[in-house]
Amino acid sequence: MLAFRRLLLLALPLCACETADRAAIPAADSGAAEATSLTGAPLVPPALPDSVRLRYEERLREAEADLARDPASADAAIWVGRRLAYLGRYREAIDTFTSAIARHPDDPRLHRHRGHRYITVRRLDDAITDLGRAAELIRGRADEIEPDGLPNARGIPTSTLQSNIWYHLGLAYYLRGDFAQAHDAYREALRVSTNPDMLVATTHWAYMTRRRMGDSTGAAALLARISREMEIIENDAYHRLLLLYKGEIEPDSLMVTAGSADGITDATLGYGVANWHLYNGRPAEAVALFERVVTGPQWAAFGYIAAEAELARGTAG
Repeated sequence: MLAFRRLLLLALPLCACETADRAAIPAADSGAAEATSLTGAPLVPPALPDSVRLRYEERLREAEADLARDPASADAAIWVGRRLAYLGRYREAIDTFTSAIARHPDDPRLHRHRGHRYITVRRLDDAITDLGRAAELIRGRADEIEPDGLPNARGIPTSTLQSNIWYHLGLAYYLRGDFAQAHDAYREALRVSTNPDMLVATTHWAYMTRRRMGDSTGAAALLARISREMEIIENDAYHRLLLLYKGEIEPDSLMVTAGSADGITDATLGYGVANWHLYNGRPAEAVALFERVVTGPQWAAFGYIAAEAELARGTAG
């Protein structure tokens, strides 16, 4: 156990909350803050490796050219906003979605994407408003695959518009500490999480929500659909955490990537294992890991935001 705890306290580099290129991210550049953390600190986007930045900038220029050709296109506006966000230009992304919403107020995709980026910049109430509106707009509609902006290794999208709306709405409530509302949103998200990748991601947050509500029996019931044999494309970290919660793997096996370039995995694992400590009566270990997670520069990662929220409200204090 002591060896495991030393592993947990390794620095955990973090990555953006979208599936991203698996490239090492250097320390944050000096520059204007894009947001303020939940603990009151300015948040400046980290530098991207030149090869990644140049590729993202080229894709942004292509998206901007598409929007210039058709300024009324909601699709084109969505891609400009998404491409801006991949470059860490979150305020501009939000402005782009806002302008498009003025033209297309009933397009749930625009509210979904702006809501996501409101989470990134810690405007949780605004995120809940947007994502709640998106949830209203998709009621009674057929679901649709949501194209990836940063495709996974197989180039197979793993989420849908509806699953993303409910998933992000649940996350916003969870981050705010409103676990009853988060539970309701995740219940809807589970209903439309129809592939293994989305199922493990949603089940992970739904499980933690139930545990925070004191419903360990209900939380355990969520794990019935989770097995080692699931074919996971990109959400392996969530899958492994769920196997930990089922008692099927050891916690030290989760930290084999600590210190790697795969920041999204490290952020997810760091936050998930911290909660595992909390649920098992080790609040000091949980807080130590929450604090370690937020030492990294990749503050857009959901694991980072969640660890920050725990520290801001003194979860284990």
